[in-house]
Amino acid sequence: MARKSNKPDACRIEAEGLIDRLSEGGSELDRRLAADMIRTAVGLLDDGCDTGQMKMMTNALREMRSSWRVFADYRGTRKVSIYGSARTPEDHPDYQAAREFSRLMATRSWMAITGAGDGIMKAGHEGPTRDASFGLRIRLPFETAANEVIEGDPKLISFRYFFTRKVMFMAHADAVAVFPGGFGTQDELFEALTLIQTGKSNLIPIVLMEGADGVYWEHWENYIEKSLGDNGWISPEDFSLIHRAKTPEDGCRHILDFYRGYHSKRYVGDHLVIRLRGGLDDSQLDELNTEFSDLVKSGRIEQVKALSEETDHLELPRLSFHHHRRGWARVRQMIDRINGMFPESDSE
Repeated sequence: MARKSNKPDACRIEAEGLIDRLSEGGSELDRRLAADMIRTAVGLLDDGCDTGQMKMMTNALREMRSSWRVFADYRGTRKVSIYGSARTPEDHPDYQAAREFSRLMATRSWMAITGAGDGIMKAGHEGPTRDASFGLRIRLPFETAANEVIEGDPKLISFRYFFTRKVMFMAHADAVAVFPGGFGTQDELFEALTLIQTGKSNLIPIVLMEGADGVYWEHWENYIEKSLGDNGWISPEDFSLIHRAKTPEDGCRHILDFYRGYHSKRYVGDHLVIRLRGGLDDSQLDELNTEFSDLVKSGRIEQVKALSEETDHLELPRLSFHHHRRGWARVRQMIDRINGMFPESDSE
């Protein structure tokens, strides 16, 4: 019988020892995860990765770490990621709509995350001003400088890779606003929709906006309905993930309404826990159980206090149910239903 190698155990012990020598921070779980990263990195040497692959992984990890450090100072502040063309001129109705939308969100104490170029990205910075803006710049041969609003700000972050940049756009977003644009804008929109539809990101509102008399989103929705919906490649409820706003004020209101009663969600085991800004009465709970029984694998939707495994927002009431981990557009519809049970408010 072949003798089992003790190399993985030795690597684990060495990695954990290195963590103990170099850092005193982090929880026990965080320190184990850091040791796992070290072991994974060392394992690459035995996997035959070439230098180019090693550089790519090193740069990606470094980019994500530096980005998290910038965003860490703004935890607890709601943020909207804004996508759109860098080619939109400043006198275009789309530019004016983006600037007004981002300004309205800033008056509600939201911050804007957008690219660092011109066009819609610059408009997304002008509305809230640089103090309430993040700029995620991608290094391209033909786009080397940031726009004049965000240039020189500590919240301007540069990226080598599109994928690490897109991670940051979605990881920190509490909403997404999309204005007309080209391939990059469409890529960002479809990725956001895919991540939300499959439960791989936070469930957040996606708002489509443009200037007065625009037809960009009308044509886009026609394509989605005819080519995807009519062929059965998306479900009818998937359209609930998108809101086509009539005006910047409508887009702002839709996002704020999403957080009228809903606060956030997480899994505890197989149970989906939906945190609320206030409690529901028995009749409202019965309505949810009747209308959204298809989301429940077993049991009922129940109103509970914070579960023992939870560590944040412990003061908020919750809904909890055994979820089958699919049907996220239906979960979105349930959140809309819950929000309708709360009074309208001008605050986030």
